[in-house]
Amino acid sequence: MTIARRWAAVEKRVGGRHKIESYRDLLLLLVQKELKVRYQKNVLGYLWSVGNPLSFALVYYFAFKVVMQVNVEAYPLVMMSCLFPWQWYSGAITSAPNNFLTAVVILKKVNFPRHILPLAATLNHMIHFVFTLPVLILFVLAYQRPVFVAWLYGFPLQILIQFVTLFGISLILSSLNLFLRDIERLIHILMHLAFYFTPIIYTTDLIPERYLKLLPLNPAAPLMINWRELILKGTLDWNYIFISSGYAILFLVIGWWIYSKLSHRFAEVI
Repeated sequence: MTIARRWAAVEKRVGGRHKIESYRDLLLLLVQKELKVRYQKNVLGYLWSVGNPLSFALVYYFAFKVVMQVNVEAYPLVMMSCLFPWQWYSGAITSAPNNFLTAVVILKKVNFPRHILPLAATLNHMIHFVFTLPVLILFVLAYQRPVFVAWLYGFPLQILIQFVTLFGISLILSSLNLFLRDIERLIHILMHLAFYFTPIIYTTDLIPERYLKLLPLNPAAPLMINWRELILKGTLDWNYIFISSGYAILFLVIGWWIYSKLSHRFAEVI
């Protein structure tokens, strides 16, 4: 059954009186649809998912540890502690411009709040990241690093902040891309640059002190630094938590404002 038909069944079931329940059901349908596409028909679907950051880790390990001989203890683990969260961060942002464009049929046939589409896409990327956490934890154990109690509150807190950040950014990019189609290509270039400007394949210890004060200007840097600190040391830098939370709120407010201003014109440009 298509999404449009299942949505019609949902609306009929609730009689149009409980819209919140209908929107929740549509959100679940969209999330389930994307998860099935990602995992159901691929025998190695999960392995392909974790293989992407692992392959990057292997390449950078060879380049920086073997060739350049960077003096960083447990370098593969240091990289992966940020590469997995970065895969979620980068994947959500690079796919965000197409959140509305890939759902033209639903947008034309079904009447619902359009922000559910970027919300569902952000949720899918988050779930995908959560699925990769056991692999990351296995590597922590393989390197004989301790498991920290701080993970119990640190993981949910970091996931929440990153989710809100990415949802806000997704609202911005998916709304603007309907009117400025070059945004998709621009975002791919910017994310490549952001990767190297973010302490992922290198640690903050390797950054010259005069540049450290510039790190908070990169919205991804406080998040990635705290992921590494949390996974490897069981600590969080609360200054970076406040900075990351500030970015999350800022992007959400800007994203919602742009979406609200443009959503009534979506039908004109789709």
